[in-house]
Amino acid sequence: MVFKVTAAAADFLEGLANELDVPESRYKEAERRYLSVGEWLGRDESSLREFSPNVYVQGSFRLGTPIRPVNDDEHYDIDLVCELSLGKHEITQQELKEKLGVEMKLYAKQYGIKEVSEGRRCWTLDYAEGAQFHLDALPAIPDGEGRRIALESLNLSSEWSQSAIAITDTESANFTERARNWPHSNPRGFNEWFKSRMIVAFNEERAQLALEAYANVEDVPEREVKTPLQRVIQILKRHRDIRFSSKPDVKPISVIITTLAAKAYGNQRSLSEALAHIVENMHLHIKERNGVWWIENPTDPAENFADKWESNPERKEAFFKWLEYAREDFTEIATENNRHLILEAATESFGASVASRAAGRAGAQQGAKGALALFQRAKNVLGAAHRQTAPWVVRKSGKVEIDRVRMFRDGFRPDVLVHDSAPVNKGVKLEFRAATQVRKPYDVYWQIVNTGQEASAANDMRGGFNAGVTVRGEIVHTENAAYAGAHSVECFIVKDNVLLARSGAFIVNIK
Repeated sequence: MVFKVTAAAADFLEGLANELDVPESRYKEAERRYLSVGEWLGRDESSLREFSPNVYVQGSFRLGTPIRPVNDDEHYDIDLVCELSLGKHEITQQELKEKLGVEMKLYAKQYGIKEVSEGRRCWTLDYAEGAQFHLDALPAIPDGEGRRIALESLNLSSEWSQSAIAITDTESANFTERARNWPHSNPRGFNEWFKSRMIVAFNEERAQLALEAYANVEDVPEREVKTPLQRVIQILKRHRDIRFSSKPDVKPISVIITTLAAKAYGNQRSLSEALAHIVENMHLHIKERNGVWWIENPTDPAENFADKWESNPERKEAFFKWLEYAREDFTEIATENNRHLILEAATESFGASVASRAAGRAGAQQGAKGALALFQRAKNVLGAAHRQTAPWVVRKSGKVEIDRVRMFRDGFRPDVLVHDSAPVNKGVKLEFRAATQVRKPYDVYWQIVNTGQEASAANDMRGGFNAGVTVRGEIVHTENAAYAGAHSVECFIVKDNVLLARSGAFIVNIK
């Protein structure tokens, strides 16, 4: 996947990352919610107060990689750790979980939240409709020394073990007994490891934000700093969500994507370079140990994030299929100069609404006049239900562009039209000329897509593919401007039933 990212693609990817990022208001709301739980557990009347409850956020909100929900029916998940100062010899997993459950139920009653639900490991608060938040509270106790001893006994690194915790799991064999062997986790250690993978880019970005704000570096909140690594992970997670929208049960889990991306990151300074490098090299950090696929938890080398792959091989297959999709999709986007072809490719990978808003952001960032309106028109044409998908095998190895469009009116010299220009009058004749670097012989096809009420009433929306002709050595196609609305014309170069090049949609507006 070695390629040079075009300027248009780099702009689009920046717009996409900004579109996926969680608004600052949501970060603050999430912070208020988990701080409120911490205050409740530590209040004077709390049954947990004597155990010095320490409540902190884990997961994507801690790492700076959450993404907006795909739609209004989905929720932001806030993952909390509720760590109590107790030892394994003092309490069972079941007792610990029940203790937290009592306080979480009282909290929900106090603040009018519907009944708390219990999962394998957590208690879940489901906020009222419109809030779009779930809060998962994980009961835990400190286990740094226990994990250190366990790892060193296996001759494994214990570098990050001091912040390890023991957690509850109803499926644990000794859930109801006092035992030394508890399930474990280390969200604080993982966060520190993750930060270490991007520290160079983080410090540079933070210094730049301080310079722009005329502030000291320490005054810039860490949450406001977004590194290429964090933005790439957000893009990869949304790409996964769309590609596996029909198979959510087997989609690659976020901790695998995050871990492999962080391991593959090479301190690239730009988002597009980081994306290309990460997607190309993620697989290098998947190992095979004694016939078992292994993605090592960097803060606990004894833990395998891919442990479900052996019993559920469809998850392994789904991961490698997703990685194949990612490489193909991002290569197509990154090497394309035509902004409408970028939008079309991104629509399949990220959904029409996100892709069009990202494209609008990219155009606005470049100061393009009427960028949002332009991309809305493109979205209407490119997203038309009657616009057929190219039927050929795709191996784009050449280039073709519509390099001249002329408008002919009776009694006048022809005028030259540009893409998405001011509307022309009905009745004029339009001539489209395309130029390609593909060597002959090849076949030429044109796709015309009409929109608007007039074309619909005439049952002439089109959207298929028509064989083209060469006139005096030139690839030329003519049309009559018959219907008001926005319409597109695109040229395709095909050889031996393989699509080698396409021009991208040329939009013509007719009044």
